[in-house]
Parts: sequence; structure tokens; C-alpha cells
Amino acid sequence: MKTIYVIAAGLMLSLAAKAQNFTLKSSDLQGQATSKQVYNGFGCTGSNISPQLSWENAPEGTKSFAIVMYDPDAPTERGWMHWVAFDIPVTTKEIKSGSGDPDKTTLPKDVIQSITDYGIYGYGGPCPPEGDKPHKYEITVFALKTAKLGLDKNTNPSIVGFYINANTLAKATLTAYYQR
Repeated sequence: MKTIYVIAAGLMLSLAAKAQNFTLKSSDLQGQATSKQVYNGFGCTGSNISPQLSWENAPEGTKSFAIVMYDPDAPTERGWMHWVAFDIPVTTKEIKSGSGDPDKTTLPKDVIQSITDYGIYGYGGPCPPEGDKPHKYEITVFALKTAKLGLDKNTNPSIVGFYINANTLAKATLTAYYQR
């Protein structure tokens, strides 16, 4: 009887190790966006530097990653897309601060940073209306079941989101807030 308990306990530990959560962290964001991440335009005067991000425990079958930064509190009918990056190789587990600048070469070669709601490519930081409530900025890394989405940098955020959601195995989100 003791042998059965030992085998069952070993099996439970093995399953628990496999069921670790896909997680996202940032050394730059601790709940609040700073002037370093804030957009430089639309009346905001931040540095517009994308945050450092790292992730772990992607599910089995992951072939690539995508990153989306979204403000559901924006005064529009559908929120505001601040950053859309996809076709991130499965070997990538971290992106450095500032990697959202499409003129820098800190992201792996074939990563695509498509157009945002600012009408720019790459990262466009927080810039809520002055005097509005604190806005929530959701940064999500998606583990995808395809290596490439088959889209280009001119694809609008809604279409990219459709393809990301159709290929998602898991996602990990962190939230930062900003008000001015």
C-alpha cells in the first residue's frame, strides 16, 4: 500500500511541475508607468521607451510569441492599441528596455512591430487625456502555436489581434497604471 502512495505522490509532483503558470515580469514596471515609458506626443512629454519584459513557463507546443500593449480605458469605442509586436522567436525569453523602437536592432531579426493607434510602428507609450482617471495599460505576451502569423507591419491592430487570438496557446499579462 505504501508503494502506491509513493507512486501517486511522485506522479502529482511531476504533474505540478508541468503545470507551472506562464508568467510575465518587468524590471521597469512596478504597477505604475513612469515618464520613461510615457509617449512623447499628443501633449505628453515622456521618453517613450518600451519596458523590459521577461517571461517563463510557456506551454508545450509554443512556436512564437506576440506582445500587445492595450489601454481599455481610452476614450474611444474600442480602447487604444499602444504596441503590437509578433513573430517573436520561441527562443526569446526577454526583451530589453527600449526594444519597442523600430529603429533599434535589439529585437530578433524577423520580429514585426506593426502599426499602433498612434499611427506609428513600434511602441507608443501611455498618454491618457489630462485630468482623466488613471488608465490601465495591459501588456500581454501571447504564446502562439504558429511560428509566423503571415502578416506585415502595415496590418492594422484589429487584424493582428484576430490572428493572435486564433493562434494563442496561453497568455501572461501585467498591468501598469498612468494618469496625468
